[in-house]
This record gives sequence, C-alpha cells and structure tokens, in this order.
Amino acid sequence: MSEEPIRQEGRTTLAYALLTDLYQLTMAQGYWANGKSDEQACFHMFFRETPFKGGFAIACGAAQLAEMIDGFGFSDDDISYLASLDAPGGGALFDRGFLSYLRDLRLTVSIDAVREGTVVFPMEPIVRVCGPILQCQLLETALLCCMNFQTLIATKAARVCLAAETPVAEFGLRRAQGAGGSLWASRAAIVGGCASTSNVLAGKMFHIPVSGTHAHSWVMAFDDELEAFRAYAKSFPKNCVLLVDTYDVKRGIDNAITVGLEMRERGERLSAIRIDSGDLAWLARYAREKLDAAGLCETGIVLSNDLDEYTIKSIRDQGAPVSSWGVGTKLATAYDQPSLGGVYKLSATRDAYATRWSARLKVSEQSSKLTLPGVLDVRRYRFADGRLAGDMVFDVNEEIDPRETIIDPADLLRQKELGGLAYETLLAPLARDGESVLADDERSAMAAQARTREGLMHLDESQKRFLNPHSYPVGLEAGLWHRRADMAASLRAVRTPLR
Repeated sequence: MSEEPIRQEGRTTLAYALLTDLYQLTMAQGYWANGKSDEQACFHMFFRETPFKGGFAIACGAAQLAEMIDGFGFSDDDISYLASLDAPGGGALFDRGFLSYLRDLRLTVSIDAVREGTVVFPMEPIVRVCGPILQCQLLETALLCCMNFQTLIATKAARVCLAAETPVAEFGLRRAQGAGGSLWASRAAIVGGCASTSNVLAGKMFHIPVSGTHAHSWVMAFDDELEAFRAYAKSFPKNCVLLVDTYDVKRGIDNAITVGLEMRERGERLSAIRIDSGDLAWLARYAREKLDAAGLCETGIVLSNDLDEYTIKSIRDQGAPVSSWGVGTKLATAYDQPSLGGVYKLSATRDAYATRWSARLKVSEQSSKLTLPGVLDVRRYRFADGRLAGDMVFDVNEEIDPRETIIDPADLLRQKELGGLAYETLLAPLARDGESVLADDERSAMAAQARTREGLMHLDESQKRFLNPHSYPVGLEAGLWHRRADMAASLRAVRTPLR
C-alpha cells in the first residue's frame, strides 16, 4: 500500500491498489491479455455463518471501502515495484504493456452496500460490485480485508453492549493487531454500540468520543495511594475516576471515599472508581455499599479486566451495580473468533455491449459452498410494529414470486411467505463510475451506531441471546432458489430437483 496520501474532496486517503493478493494482479493481466478487460461482471460479498455462534452480525467497513475507492490508483512507484517482480520460471512476471495499462487505470465500477450498522445475516449479499471484471477482481482483497474485520468487531461490540446495558468504553489499542487494525477496530466498536474509545488517534480521525483516566503506574509513582488520588483529583476535578486495586481494593475504596468527600467539599464530584482485578461482582457490590454509606451515591463503579459478553452477563446476573465497563483485548481482537469468513464471489457476467446478464454459479464439492447466481439485492420485511420478519435475497433482473416466498438456501423444507408485509431493500449506492458517492453522514460512525441500536431494538429477543439463538429467517426468493438448483444440477450433470 502506498504511503503517499491522496487528497480529494477535503479527505486524506491512502492508495490501496497494492493492498491485494498477487493472484488478483496475475488474473488481471490474464484478462487484459485475453481481451476480457472490459467484460462486465457482478460480484457479491457475503458470509456463510454468523460470528460468535450468535444470531446476527453488524455490517461495518463501508466507510473504509469508500475511502479505498477514493484513493485507488497505481503510482509510478507501484508500477516500478511490480516491474521488478520475477516469474518463478524466469523473466519478468508482468508484461510491460499491462503495467502501462495499470498506470493509466481509472475505476469505473459501481458498488452498492448495506449501510454501516445494519443488522445482517448469513448468505445475504452485503456488498455488490459491478463493472469491468478486471477492476472487480483488483478490488476483492482490500474489500474483504476491511469488511470482514470491521463487521466482526462491530458484531462483538454489539454483543458486549447488549450484555452490559450500561456504557462500554473500548480500550483494546495496546492489544490490537497493529496500528491500522487498532484504528478501524476502535471505529467498528463505536458502530457496534460502545460509548467511547481510549484510542486518541481514532477519536481524531473518525470524530468519535474518547475516554480514559489513569493506570496503576500513576498510583505507584507516589509515596502512597491517598496522595496519588488527591493529586489526580486536583489535576482532573471534572474527569476523576480513581483506579482502586493497585495494592488492596478495600483500602483503595476507602482512600477514594476520602478524596470523594474532599472533592464534594470543594463543590466537585468523584465521577467513579474503577476495579480492574479480583472478584468483580462481589467487589462492585461491596464498593456500592461503602460509597452509599459515605453519601457518595452519585459516584459510579467501572469494571474492567479481560471482560467479554459472557463475563459481563455473569457479573450483572449476580446483581453487581455497575455504571460502566472497560473492555479491551477480547473486543478489539475478536478474541474468540479470528475472522468473519466473508467471501467475494462472481455471480453474473455480460460482454461490454450486452444488456442482459448471464448468471454464474460455483458448485464445488461442498453444498455449503454453493454460491448465489444473478445480480442480487435483499428485501427486509417488517411486521406492522416494526419488528424484523425476514430477509429475501432476490435477483434484481427477474420477476419475484407473487407470494414472496423465501426458501432457506440450505434447506428446502424451511420456507416462509412474506407477501403483504412492508419491506425495504438493503443495498444502497456506495460508488458510481468508480467514484464514491457515500455522503459524509453515511461515513459517520455515530450515525451507524444509531442504526445498530435501531436494528437490534427490532430484532426478536430470541435472536439476540448468546446461547442457542433462534435463527432469523433468511432465504432465497423462490424463483431464485429454483434457478440456482437447476444451474447446479446442470453443472454437475445430475437430475434437476423436483419443483
């Protein structure tokens, strides 16, 4: 990835053209050499399984995808690097004419994507890319890189915030996968519902709230804990959260109470205490009793220490009175699942002058890897009270069954009729003719967070539980299901499934 920033429309972006797998470039040269550069293609990005064994995911990454489109291009330095690569059999890997073509390449693709913060489910497209097949191929790796990771982190954050029910601060920067990963993880955590991040650079770049107080080293830098607490309260009277477990939690709580009462005498307020070790549920209840007895009822209790949604739920189930939470490692790294597993598959092609698309299908040796053919979108149906009723994946160029029946792509017996319910389509324009069209408010992490909150509010509680969640109805439009079955049977030379 080029380190030279590209300035466009008031934004500073990075060139993403080399943020790709080598085989995308070798395929691109193959398309160019075989006269297929301008052949039109349609690709879709989707995932097959819900992360964390949960019932939903939160789409995230469209803002970075728009940035990628804004900054796409091969610099002279990029071309020089590619020219220096040797083929394993000897000689230059890339043709000089092809490299000249890349140097002058300007994107002309159209991209549609679900809006960030949208609740999404397996086997439905969350990004659609249409345009010259060579360009679609060059975008695959970077697109998957940003959408997979950020959707994973936003989903984890949503689960953590559902468990917490009170504000969550993300502070996984020091444990995140590098500087770049940490920045987008912090933004995705906000999209998923976190109230703030400790990542100051992310706060600046993405206009998201930042928060933080002091570490154990602050206390250890003074001769005693009470002196350290007093010094911190003096420096930050309007943002005073005292970490009480450096030496002994009970004594730390007593010292915090002493400082809190002194602050109240000065017309100030001890915002909270933070506990970062020990039996958090028991200590939180103990601290609440001590604070209330001292008259510091407005002082909150913040808990941290390798928390995730399961630990938080357990602490809350024990009646711990927690005002907010700090969640780091297990959020910013998606600790219990390393990747989303989203894929980017070719689904339709047409030559440069054709008007009608030809569906494409990957069959494979595993039925679970059967792809979806056509130029696709998603209808989201709602009950009259706004609750989500089901999602239909459909081909925009084909008529829809009047009953609006969906069929589970993996199970013919799981069908649902959605006719008569209100619906909206999920894919919205992100780029046209190679230029991003995502408005500034659509790039806002805080707007996406509001969308997450609204989507989860209308999702059934059974689909939000952490253990054995009920599966949300997602299926193929009946005609699409049968067309896919017919194509698969033809490609495998087997009997067409019964209708």
